[in-house]
Amino acid sequence: MTKHIFVTGGVVSSLGKGLTSASIAMLLERRGLNIRMQKLDPYLNVDPGTMSPFQHGEVYVLDDGSETDLDLGHYERFTSSPLSKKSNYTTGQIYSSVIDKERRGEYLGATVQVIPHITDEIKRCVLDLGEPGVDIVITELGGTIGDIEGLPFLEAIRQIPLDIGRENCLFIHLTLVPYLKAAKEMKTKPTQHSVGQLRQIGIQPDILVVRTERPMGDDNAKKIARFCNVETKAVIEEIDKEFSIYEVPLGLAEHKLDQLVLDKLGLVGGSLEMSDWKELIHRIRKPKTECTIAVVGKYIEHRDAYKSIYESLDHAGMAHSARIIIKRIEAEEFENGEAEVLLAGVDGLLVPGGFGMRGIEGKIQAIEYTRKNEIPFFGICLGMQCAVIEFARNVLGLAGANSTEFASDCDHPVICMLEEQKTITHKGGTMRLGAQPCVLQEGSKSREAYGEDEISERHRHRYEFNPDYKQQFIDNGMTPVGTSPNGLLAEVVEVDNHPWFVGVQYHPEFKSKPSASHPLFKGFVESAIVHHRERMTTGL
Repeated sequence: MTKHIFVTGGVVSSLGKGLTSASIAMLLERRGLNIRMQKLDPYLNVDPGTMSPFQHGEVYVLDDGSETDLDLGHYERFTSSPLSKKSNYTTGQIYSSVIDKERRGEYLGATVQVIPHITDEIKRCVLDLGEPGVDIVITELGGTIGDIEGLPFLEAIRQIPLDIGRENCLFIHLTLVPYLKAAKEMKTKPTQHSVGQLRQIGIQPDILVVRTERPMGDDNAKKIARFCNVETKAVIEEIDKEFSIYEVPLGLAEHKLDQLVLDKLGLVGGSLEMSDWKELIHRIRKPKTECTIAVVGKYIEHRDAYKSIYESLDHAGMAHSARIIIKRIEAEEFENGEAEVLLAGVDGLLVPGGFGMRGIEGKIQAIEYTRKNEIPFFGICLGMQCAVIEFARNVLGLAGANSTEFASDCDHPVICMLEEQKTITHKGGTMRLGAQPCVLQEGSKSREAYGEDEISERHRHRYEFNPDYKQQFIDNGMTPVGTSPNGLLAEVVEVDNHPWFVGVQYHPEFKSKPSASHPLFKGFVESAIVHHRERMTTGL
């Protein structure tokens, strides 16, 4: 029978449950086990697709088009576990499913209640991942113990051991032991209270993963074990990492968490081999070169809004043994015409995706500066569209060129809405989503980077390059070098005779891993490193 691990969090939010869950999954995969991963989110939205990046961070898109929580990015970066719409459920999805069943009469007139109908639906979603051949399903519960909206999920996972056997379930609780500088001591009481709340619900954690700023010490570990009713060896210290989040699996492995999990679930795994991961960490700690990348966007103040972008840049840095210095700049700052000042000392510009017209003119001015000064540029989704608008205005001479997203009656709609989007009224889950094929032109930088003619990348957009202007762009030096197989949609554009000027309609950041940097990020950073060396030589 498939075993189930449930990861919960206590004391405060943002402790890193997703990162810890992904690290555990990675260690178990490397022990030879077949893992599936899942995130349960207590919010009422059906999915994060309509949520503000300021509140929720980025929306992570899967191959099947599911718009999911950003923690699924950690799952994919750390593991090879296949993810799908079954990998992320929200309260909104659970309740919608139950209400649909009630409307169809599937409950035969019963009064529909949180228990058993909502909890049964949650259990179905969890157990559904336990397919034949799957050794372990790791389910992360969003939120913090004590949140009222999370109670149905906790009740559901409390019931699962009663359904499939306690020996087939493992509860891991992530908590915090703060250090009070005034008292010069660590405090275990918040952890005790958090575990106490879990036990009141009926869940006894088997393993505690304790976040700390400094070493906890044996005495505190024993104290936590005593008051929380766990073995001392099951209190796992997780100290804040100095260099990178990719150190987390190594720290958990040092505490033999993987072996503890296997022992408690009665499973046998192979030996743990982490030499390649240690080499990766060595490249992070001891870079041979560096470059500075400016990321110009409208959600800069919320770093999670571009989480996968920053991670992908780091992956490319690892591939080149380079330190990536990221300069985050609000797009609106460029609207004062100070691109030369804002981009001084920059070796590459990346403009990520987004929605709405705030900051658009600033992005366009930043792109114009990098194009004219031959600074490597990488535009993603909206970033590509801004590059097209800039080129149309300043090279083609099309005054008033714009996107119909920002100016529906503009003189030159070089970016326009996808035809199939024009009849859509609902916003949630209705964009062009998920994996789509793209054919690359021979001789292009993108074709050289990928090393293959046809690729598949994940999309999330409603607007596209207007094909009516295609020949004008080609004639003046911006070429759609990647298109849909039928040739109708421009997926990749490049500027001729430029060190690196690439814009893509899709989101390559969703397919980058620390051990396998995405080809375009790798190529972009390589060009930025060359620019850095030239800049150092000339003293600019």
